[in-house]
Order: sequence, then C-alpha cells, then structure tokens
Amino acid sequence: MANDKRPTIHFSDEQAQLLEVATSFAQDKFPLNKARARVAAKEDFDAAVWKEMASLGWLGVAIPEEFGGSGLSLAEVVTIVEPLGRALAGTPLVSTTLVAQALLKAGTRAQQAEWLPKICEGAVGALALIEPHGDWNLGHLTAKAERPGDLLVLSGTKTFVTDAASADLAIVSVAMDGAPALVLLDRQLLGAAKVEREIVIDETRRSYRVNLDGVTVPSDNLLDPSRTPDTLKNLDEAACLLLAAEMCGGASGVLVTIVEYLKTRKQFDRLIGSYQALKHPTVDALMAIDGARSHLYYAAGIFGDAVENEIAVRMAKALACDALAFASDRAIQFHGGFGFTYDCDAQLFRRRGIWCEAQHGDAAWQRKRLASLIL
Repeated sequence: MANDKRPTIHFSDEQAQLLEVATSFAQDKFPLNKARARVAAKEDFDAAVWKEMASLGWLGVAIPEEFGGSGLSLAEVVTIVEPLGRALAGTPLVSTTLVAQALLKAGTRAQQAEWLPKICEGAVGALALIEPHGDWNLGHLTAKAERPGDLLVLSGTKTFVTDAASADLAIVSVAMDGAPALVLLDRQLLGAAKVEREIVIDETRRSYRVNLDGVTVPSDNLLDPSRTPDTLKNLDEAACLLLAAEMCGGASGVLVTIVEYLKTRKQFDRLIGSYQALKHPTVDALMAIDGARSHLYYAAGIFGDAVENEIAVRMAKALACDALAFASDRAIQFHGGFGFTYDCDAQLFRRRGIWCEAQHGDAAWQRKRLASLIL
C-alpha cells in the first residue's frame, strides 16, 4: 500500500496548554471596552500587561534556552497570538517576536547575546521593513546605508513601524552596496531618528513613520549581510503566519459579536437569529473561520520546511484575510444602521482586518504569489 502523504495538522501538548492559558489571559486582560480605550490612550500599549506577558515567558517562546527562552517555535507563538487577536489586543508581541527571529537568523553572536535575553525579559522590538512606496516586496528598498569608515550613515523613510516610540530596539532594512542589509537600532539611536505618529485604520495599536536621514550607527550594528536575503524571506513568511493567527482570532471574536446580537435583537416580535437570511451567512462565516484555522495550524506545524513552508503560509494568510473580512462585514450589515456607526463593536474587527491585510500582502497578492509557486 502506498504511503499516505496527505497534509496533517500537528498540534502539540505545549500548543494546547499555551492556547488555553492565552485564551483565559486575553479574556481577562482585553475585554472589548479595553480595545476602545486603547484608541484614546496616550501610551503605545499597556506596560503592566506587557510585563505580565513577559513573566509568563511568552516573549521567549521561540528563543533558544541558552538566551533565556523556551526553545520552542513559531507554532507555539501562533497559539498565543490567535486568542490575543480574538480580543483585539494591542501589544508589541508580533513585532518583538519577529525582531527576535531576525536576530536568530542574521544577528552576530554578540548581538544575540546582548538582545535576546533582554527580549525574553520584556524589551520591546520594532520592525522597520515597509517604505512609503507600499511595495510588499521587502527587497525593494529606497532607504540606504553608506559606510564611511567604521560608521553607517542611514537615509530614507520607513512606515508602519508599530510601537517605534516605545521600542527598546528596532531592526531596519536598508540598501547598502547594491544589496539589502539589516541594521540594529537601540533606543538611543531610534531617538536620533525623526519618529512621527501615523493615523491608521486600526488605532488600537500605534504606527509610526521613521525618518532615518542623518542617523549614524556603529558598523557593529549591521547584521550579517550574507544572511540578509534569506532572513528577509523568513521574516516575510513569519509575519504572514502571525498575521494569519491574529486574523483567525479576530474572525472568531467578531463571530461571537454576531451570535450575541442575533440572540438578543428582536424584529417583528421575533429574534432576528431565527431568520434564514441571517442564519446562513453566519454559518458561512463559521465555515470560513474553520477552514482558515486549519490552514493556519498546518502552516504553523511545518514552518521551517523549505519545500512547503511558503505555500502553506500564503494559503493561510489569504484564507484568514477572507474569513475576517467576510465575518466583520456581515457583522456590520446585521447590526443595520447601528452597524455603520462607531459605537458598534463590529467596526473594530473590520479595522483590524484591514490593517492586517495591508501588512505583507493582502489575499489577492498572496494568491498571485501562490500561482507562481504552485503552477
């Protein structure tokens, strides 16, 4: 009998435990009224909650034990990000995790020894890969670095740098000597850049534009140039995976909003949940979420497999984009005239979905990439 090579979802005991703890934590620390409060808050994120997340060991889940982490993988991080996305939590977990991955892939031994233990203890990381031209190809760089002697002089602008004003370190992509390069900026060097708050669709998080013109850094802050191309590819795929987890969580969260409304709102003396015109789209939303989650956890389980990794990750992000867009759009419509107002919680989920779609490629772009990978 031929071997059965059908895709299998691997879900470990560690993932199950983390998912249970993270779900309880998100419900306790991030009720929806807190998401609304984040919009008006002055600070980038809740520092006290971030400290609790660090104490739970979540910042070091995918960092080797030698640097103070748990030595697990991004598959375990996914099980934390998903319930946080369900609660619309605004934390630097995704960007900090990606900064740690950049250091693990291309950082020097000295950079890893200095920063990875700090990340495990609660240091905030910011990732500056996107530029004003909006190209999702991370190799398309207009920001530059020139090397006069032992210094690097940076120029250019990066956009959508979340939590940049509060970050302890940032990883910045630039063009240097005709090739991509990654540069580490600590809090002091970030302070030398011009950091401006951006107004974005999802104000439960803070996004910044960072002007690098004239910022000078030691050449020791350069990550290994020979490993930069592979690191950028890995960061793109890791970001897609974690964004898919956040969107799957968001889709589940908005489905709860839909069901609660269908069970309480009456029209013509009947609960509106009794009407098939609302039942059927709600079931469609549930099926879309289940499909997206299946792809998410399959992609998480094989992340790092050079053969299938990119295909699985891009499928997961495309389906997560669709699932959250559909569910949040139905939620807005089901709420009628109220649904189109700021007071309805459904719009918070739609905003989160638009933000996540815009990072590292929307569903259409992911499918275009998939076509080149599969066909």
